Amino acid sequence: MKPNRIPPQPGQESVWDYPRPAIWQDTDKHLKVICNDIVLAETNRGKRVLETSHPPTYYFPPEDIKLEHLIETPKKGFCEWKGVYQYYDISIGDKYIKYGSWRCVEPSTNFVAIQEYYSFVAALMDACYVNDELATPQAGDFYAGWITADIVGPFKGGPGTWGW
Repeated sequence: MKPNRIPPQPGQESVWDYPRPAIWQDTDKHLKVICNDIVLAETNRGKRVLETSHPPTYYFPPEDIKLEHLIETPKKGFCEWKGVYQYYDISIGDKYIKYGSWRCVEPSTNFVAIQEYYSFVAALMDACYVNDELATPQAGDFYAGWITADIVGPFKGGPGTWGW
């Protein structure tokens, strides 16, 4: 059963107004990922993926990531919109995070622009920020959206939302 859309206030977006199939957009918002007390990634040249019922998922250009902390894994996945993606573990000091990052390695035609960009699972990081606002990770263990005050739901990911 589809939930009731929360009407956005001025300056907000509703995830129920996002398209299906998903799209990507450039964003100049200041994005930052903190992991084991270091800035792992920081950019104003990111991209965001938008899909109905999901908060945005942010992607970082490789030049704005401390790539020496990412370890390619053999694990791959498939997204019906974005294509084939590769998982990366993250190792910083004594902290090791399995599958904390990914990137599209065989993107669909519509997502070639994000092929070299990496995304991070906000729930596994110390903190993720959008324009200096601490983002709340999307619920569940399958999705990786970042929820901020300018995004309203309800959001897919929690118990009972799989069929949305």
